[in-house]
Amino acid sequence: MSDSQFTLYSTPWCGYCHRLKSQLKREGIVFDEVDIEQDPDSALVVEKANGGNQTVPTLVFADGSALTNPSVAQVKAQLALA
Repeated sequence: MSDSQFTLYSTPWCGYCHRLKSQLKREGIVFDEVDIEQDPDSALVVEKANGGNQTVPTLVFADGSALTNPSVAQVKAQLALA
């Protein structure tokens, strides 16, 4: 069982994804990561959260809420609501 509080959907070539992942790790925020290019079903999750677009990074939280290309402050605020 993972201790993560959300899933981060990304691609290997996404600079925004790399930046956010390093910031989250630096803050000690645990997350699961899914590469939407390797998992076609996850691309559908991202599309659903983004009006049909495959925009990454997209974070999906346990309550079903989602954030697209958020700042670390936005992630922390969302986690505080849980």
